[in-house]
Amino acid sequence: MPATYKVVVAGNGNVGKTSLIRRWCEGKFETSRVMTIGVDFQSKLVQLPEGEVKLSIWDMAGQERFQSTRAGFYKGSRAVALVYDVTDAQSLADLKRWAIEVHKAVGWQKYVVVGNKVDLARAASVEEAQKLAAELKAPLLETSAASGEGVPLLFETLARLAMQKS
Repeated sequence: MPATYKVVVAGNGNVGKTSLIRRWCEGKFETSRVMTIGVDFQSKLVQLPEGEVKLSIWDMAGQERFQSTRAGFYKGSRAVALVYDVTDAQSLADLKRWAIEVHKAVGWQKYVVVGNKVDLARAASVEEAQKLAAELKAPLLETSAASGEGVPLLFETLARLAMQKS
């Protein structure tokens, strides 16, 4: 039986967190989605050269009003994807606040910084994303939930980070 690791996907509302998870877990992309209330999660097996692992992927609600309920959901996580929308520069700037929120809840964490919606016109600075990723000692990945670009690499990266000892 493969080891199971909890990973979290966090970021502002409407950056595409749920769409990334659905693309990976279900192979689907829907242009209209209902916002996540509190938290949602899905599981999927990941085949890596190092072996098979099961990811329990927790989808955090991005709206500010859910901040007080999110803290407990970070507990037990092994890695966090901090997702921003490349068409929304503010969503990138807000990732620092998300990293602080995670740190307050669980201390040091392994991150992946993820620029989503790369199939659309970019407004967020790649240089700023690289700077944040360097501060967090995190890889920077770019994805499109719509096309599927970069999505497998994102979840394989989360799996590899989750497998690492803290």
